Amino acid sequence: MKLMQNIDNSGTKTHHVSAAFVYFFGALGGLLFGYDTGVISGAILFIEKQLKLNAWQQGWVVSAVLLGAILGAAVIGPMSDKYGRRKLVLLSSIIFFVGALGSAFSPEFWTLIISRIILGMAVGAASALIPTYLAELSPADKRGSMSSLFQLMVMTGILIAYITNYTFSGMYTGWRWMLGFAAIPAALLFFGALILPESPRFLVKQGKNEEAKHVLATMNNNNMTVVNEELTDIKAQAQIKSGGWKELFSKFVHPALVIGVGLAIFQQVMGCNTVLYYAPTIFTDVGFGVSAALIAHIGIGIFNVLVTAVAVMIMDKIDRKKMLIGGAVGMGISLLIMSISMHFSGGSTLAAWICVLALTVYIAFFSATWGPVMWVMIGEVFPLNIRGLGNSFASVINWSANMVVSLTFPPLLNFFGTGSLFIGYAVLCFASIWFVHSKVFETRNKSLEEIEEKLRQESAN
Repeated sequence: MKLMQNIDNSGTKTHHVSAAFVYFFGALGGLLFGYDTGVISGAILFIEKQLKLNAWQQGWVVSAVLLGAILGAAVIGPMSDKYGRRKLVLLSSIIFFVGALGSAFSPEFWTLIISRIILGMAVGAASALIPTYLAELSPADKRGSMSSLFQLMVMTGILIAYITNYTFSGMYTGWRWMLGFAAIPAALLFFGALILPESPRFLVKQGKNEEAKHVLATMNNNNMTVVNEELTDIKAQAQIKSGGWKELFSKFVHPALVIGVGLAIFQQVMGCNTVLYYAPTIFTDVGFGVSAALIAHIGIGIFNVLVTAVAVMIMDKIDRKKMLIGGAVGMGISLLIMSISMHFSGGSTLAAWICVLALTVYIAFFSATWGPVMWVMIGEVFPLNIRGLGNSFASVINWSANMVVSLTFPPLLNFFGTGSLFIGYAVLCFASIWFVHSKVFETRNKSLEEIEEKLRQESAN
């Protein structure tokens, strides 16, 4: 891959890398995000026995990453507005590395919890930072596809975690290898981030217009007409003073805040992570053996990646709202079919396979729509002067909802049973259709500056 270095007119040293390099390494944090949230589903089976954990301790080992993610997402946005997106990607890679090795070498419960919280801080930081970074680098007509690379990396990370779990499951210390394996992509992200460019929006805010122009030229295939137009728009927006919490909750930002918070909550309460985290449990409940359930889990992971790859290709060809509404309809119907088959299964092999098929279709709709579109849109809708803060806030809400849903799923499963519980998630899928139809405005093929102007129009009504 070609890599050059030169000095721009402002005296700043800049790296010239291909757009493909930028997109790959920019989204690589998503792979770590997916791996570190997915790997615990297999590792906990071995951690529980070797560290002699009780049920409460097991819950905290699983949930510690989610707690750390809430903390990481909360602090990363304001820091990225102050210090830049690239530096914070670099910092996140270091935290990933430390958290992964700390988890792998933990001798007892509390060291593992602390390491998992540190790891979670990097996961939360990546979830808030990377969609913003990719959105600010991408041309308007490619922003959906490029930003959704983050979700593709997340799903790839989850798949690698499932495969790693299966690979090391025969080793006594296998859980340490499972958790420590994440240090490899973390190191790769660190070295990649050393030569990633800074966001052109942040550069303009720092007065580095020539450097911003170089980055825009790289990302727009040296189409200087587009570059100059975008640079003019960015300069105009950058004149607005950076805002804080008061601006985030102002009337102007209110439509974006409703979109960000609403999509973040609905993405979780529709049951996506219960399926991703507890699919083996669901499979064993309908009659599959443990080995078959783990292999089926890997199969779902592969399917997830393939469907998300399709979503990346179509993201800028279909309106975001249509994708969200279509996805909610498909997910809701799939969950209803799965619930009905569970209710009337009675040990039937046919009913068990209907459940698996419905679950697979549900995941297909999620991975193609709500999975990537939510992260794309929270990277788009907030205005430049509080974009980092807005993304952090929406990410904190998303991780908090994730934690609530993940912690409540086992007791709710025991109380209601899988059949009845998934009817509740289906109802929330259908409720999200009303939200998207009435509260979300379209962002496809609009520049970030045009979206900001749309916010001004919405707030004026």
